[in-house]
Amino acid sequence: MSGETAQPPVPQVRKSGGPSIVWLIPLVVALAGAWLTYKTLAEKGPVITIAFRTAAGIEAGKTKLRYKNIEVGVVESVQFSDDFSYVLLTAQMAAQAATFLRRGSRFWVVRPRLSARGISGLGTLVSGAYIEVEPGAGAEQHHFEGLEAPPVVRADENGRRVTLIAPKLGSLGPGSPVSYRGIEAGEVLGHELGTDRKSVLIYAFIKAPFSQLVRSNTRFWNVSGVDVALNSAGLTVRTESMQAVMFGGIAFETSEASEPLKADLDEVVFTLFESKSSIAEQSFTKRVRFVLFFDGSVRGLNLGAPVEFKGIKVGAVVDIRLEFDATDTTFRIPVVIEIEPERIIFRDDKAPSAIGLGPPVNVLTTLVERGLRARLQTGSLLTGQLFVELDMHPDTPIRLVQSGAPYPELPTIRASLEEITASVKGVLEKVNQFDFKRINDAILSTLEGANRLTNAPEIKTALNELEVALSAFGALARKVDARVEPMVSNVDKTMTLGHTALSKLQGTLRLVDDVLKSDSPLQGGYIQLADELTETARSIKSFVDLLARNPEAVIFGK
Repeated sequence: MSGETAQPPVPQVRKSGGPSIVWLIPLVVALAGAWLTYKTLAEKGPVITIAFRTAAGIEAGKTKLRYKNIEVGVVESVQFSDDFSYVLLTAQMAAQAATFLRRGSRFWVVRPRLSARGISGLGTLVSGAYIEVEPGAGAEQHHFEGLEAPPVVRADENGRRVTLIAPKLGSLGPGSPVSYRGIEAGEVLGHELGTDRKSVLIYAFIKAPFSQLVRSNTRFWNVSGVDVALNSAGLTVRTESMQAVMFGGIAFETSEASEPLKADLDEVVFTLFESKSSIAEQSFTKRVRFVLFFDGSVRGLNLGAPVEFKGIKVGAVVDIRLEFDATDTTFRIPVVIEIEPERIIFRDDKAPSAIGLGPPVNVLTTLVERGLRARLQTGSLLTGQLFVELDMHPDTPIRLVQSGAPYPELPTIRASLEEITASVKGVLEKVNQFDFKRINDAILSTLEGANRLTNAPEIKTALNELEVALSAFGALARKVDARVEPMVSNVDKTMTLGHTALSKLQGTLRLVDDVLKSDSPLQGGYIQLADELTETARSIKSFVDLLARNPEAVIFGK
């Protein structure tokens, strides 16, 4: 038995009564995958396409779509359109972004930009470019056209859009500031050429609360760059802000007598004036034209040059031409001016007819007869610009060309500078007629004769003899002076004594004069003494007569 080999035990196979637990794991995995697939598909939003001109900065699978800096989608593919004119982006949006995908929604690429509003998108230098989404309010839509630049005004910003019209755009562009009293109140949205091909339409947005200041009588003007003016007041430099200097700008104001806000103000097209001063210029709507004829040159007189009356602007030059008259082969320069009657304050209702608002012929003729004249004057000696001056010159003749122009003609006179120039020219012409060569030859001959006479030997001999004679005369004068000096001294003494005697004589005469005065006391005493002496003499005479008749009376008495 020991030599026999031992047999292994035979396994017993039993059949299970149910499924194996091993299949539970794949089942769980399949259920999880199905759940994740369902959840992913449920959370996915719609697929949209966006058309851009270029795909700069966009990468499929990396470029995100964001709204308020929250990711709402991703670009899945980038491809050309059928005609290769633009690029189509296919983007997978999140389910929560389905409400954004409506007509009016806007998409633009955020990247570093330098514009009138400054530098933006610097954060994309690190994170990369992304597409910003702005929701719309229209019907549901899945195909959009992207913006090449960020919108100036967001859809949720309160304000009012305005349309301006100007003859040219200048330095204005999207993002140029719109200011009110120096405060930024809005921005320029864009522009386009007008239908008349002669004007530019400019679209701007005024933010709240400044939008409430926009009325139908609001005035807009261009404040781009630097306004430099050189006039009689000196050099004037004005600018709105540094941003307006670099990128252009617009300012506006509303009259205090504001009109009520109109519901259809969006249909109003405002005029963009060239400057604030031009607003007042264009506010005068009534204009009357006259024609002037000047004899001399009009160099320096430009279109728009002011027409002034006694230093106050009353109009402007609107046309300057050169006319040739074949009948007498002469040239004439008609200058057409416009007078603005509204600049003048009238003291009665009939006065406006004097300048064209009625029958102006009679009153105009009266003004011309009283001396109304026009002449060219220099406005600036630095630039040489001319202007037309109207003033009363009653002593000047009336000079009219009578050219048959369609406008009334005003007589002209020469300007003050032109008269001076003509006078100087006449003097120069007379001076030019002098024979300067003959005068020069005569002067040279005279100088040569004087030179010969001066250097002649006879003159030198005469001068030497004169010197000797003068020396002898000096010696003689010194001798005479020595002899005359004592005589002069004696004369001085005699004159001194005579002066003393004369003084005493004057004193005596003054005393005699005092005595001889009729009102002096001594004169009265003399008169009384003379009367007494006269009486005494009369008594003595009577006594002598008595003795002559009766000598014995001396002894016996009477």
